[in-house]
Amino acid sequence: MTTTNGTARPLEGLLVADLSRVLAGPYCTMLLADMGATVIKVESPAGDDTRTWVPPTKGDVATYYMSINRNKKSVVLDFGKEEDLVLARELVQRADICVENFKVGGLKKFGLDYESTSKSNPGLVYLSISGFGTDKGAKLPGYDLIVQAVSGLMSLTGEPDGPPFRAGISVFDVMAGLHGTIGVLAALNEKNRTGKGQHVEVNLLSSAMSGLVNQTAAYTLADVVPFRMGNAHPSLFPYEALPTKDRDLIIAAGNDKQFRALAKVLGIEHVADDPRFKINADRTKNREELRPLLLEQLAKWNSDDLFYALNDVGVPCGPINSIGDGVELAEKLGLRPRVSVGEGDRQADLVRNPITFSNGELNYTMPPPHLGEHTEEIRNWLSTKG
Repeated sequence: MTTTNGTARPLEGLLVADLSRVLAGPYCTMLLADMGATVIKVESPAGDDTRTWVPPTKGDVATYYMSINRNKKSVVLDFGKEEDLVLARELVQRADICVENFKVGGLKKFGLDYESTSKSNPGLVYLSISGFGTDKGAKLPGYDLIVQAVSGLMSLTGEPDGPPFRAGISVFDVMAGLHGTIGVLAALNEKNRTGKGQHVEVNLLSSAMSGLVNQTAAYTLADVVPFRMGNAHPSLFPYEALPTKDRDLIIAAGNDKQFRALAKVLGIEHVADDPRFKINADRTKNREELRPLLLEQLAKWNSDDLFYALNDVGVPCGPINSIGDGVELAEKLGLRPRVSVGEGDRQADLVRNPITFSNGELNYTMPPPHLGEHTEEIRNWLSTKG
């Protein structure tokens, strides 16, 4: 199918049976829906948990739920009822992709696990998202906050002499959703070559180990256990929030050239030639000697003036914005972060999918569905053999 301007949606024609709820799975299926796949969201009579995660709300609908469920159709199926279970199996039978994040093994008793469904649908790409994998961690509940704690992320977040903190979002749920999406797309490519589907598995803790990148590698490669440094960076300086005359400014001098430019703007170019600070490794080693030299000069600048002065010479920097400020900045930069979905009282300004295609278009046609909004339509379709 092509859109009005003649471009195609990349995943047009694919059917996704979405048996997931809360965040990681629904985020993955929303991304697939944005790229053109038809996503049918299967919900219990109680609905997705996030429907009740308030405040805030838009009208009487939780914004949390709305943020990850556009472009989907909702059908209520009670797996405790045989007639509903037959329809659920039929949906997965017809699907190209199935996404689930039930407890490990939880769908087997319903005949909706990969082993059961792949027998009748060998081309199915089946994604399972768990908290801690299918081995010894299979029985552990997969909550993002728990994973932030046990992975070590919280040990890195906060001031050195303060308590550990969680990140401001469910960062590993989002990462697992992204990793799951990548896995699904890779499996689809393999299916195009062989005609065979497969079982794709991701878990929050493995996504955390991967997503902590240099911090986990510090341990696996050098047996170094990272620790809380506030906003400081373990391998770069200056690369943190630093005070100016009126407020803090993030200054990220990531290489020697940028540091020299920073020193010149601050009127201390000679510091860039000091053997203690000339290269990054030495600046990082001697950060406590360099810091007061920078702070003395930064105190002479208003943050806005310094922001423009540093950006003019290629030194990355920026204010610490609120979420609202961040959205407004994205709009000023022409990134169009908002996308309007739905019409009338169903119209919602959601956050645009960050991917763009030179020869494709994303889908923003359907607002997040009400619970069971499409139940009759989907039930009738599944009951019709064809």
